[in-house]
Amino acid sequence: MKNIIHKNVVLVLNRNWQAIAVTTPAQAFAQMATDAATGLDIQSSDWMVPVKWDVWKNLTVRDGDLSIGVTDGRVRAPTVIVLCRYSKVPIHRPKLNSRNLWLRDGGVCQYSGRKLKPSEGNIDHVIPVSRGGKNSWENCVLSCKNVNQKKADKTPQEAGLKLLRKPVQPRSVPITATLKNFHQLDDWEHFLVS
Repeated sequence: MKNIIHKNVVLVLNRNWQAIAVTTPAQAFAQMATDAATGLDIQSSDWMVPVKWDVWKNLTVRDGDLSIGVTDGRVRAPTVIVLCRYSKVPIHRPKLNSRNLWLRDGGVCQYSGRKLKPSEGNIDHVIPVSRGGKNSWENCVLSCKNVNQKKADKTPQEAGLKLLRKPVQPRSVPITATLKNFHQLDDWEHFLVS
């Protein structure tokens, strides 16, 4: 992985070793250098040791390790850091946008029940904005473009449509449940919810 210094390839754990974020090696190094975090030296699932910056910067860079070039050689980039003083698990509250609406509705038109391709769907306001409808989770659904055009500024009842289910705001969940291992780093698998 070239030029990783600014890529989110470092998993951040709270002091209870619960995954709470991802960050870049540059940010991880800054946290380690100020003793806000320790790097986690992971040899196996049975051998993981928190290492402070003054020791970390001298660790051997092994084959397959992510590393950063510095003036006198290379420094191993941590794949996981542990915050020293932070113990909370932040809560993820999904924002209303087309991506999250797509996820909530499972990519299914809430009027026709048809599974949609991303280019076939858009956001429909159940009660049209022009008629006082709000831009909220409880008033927005995923709709086929042609169904949405047919509905226009009518209510579903006026347009002869019926919702598959009442739209609701998605539940808030611990941030740990939303983190994904997009770079497929083996070290992360010990800490992520499957």
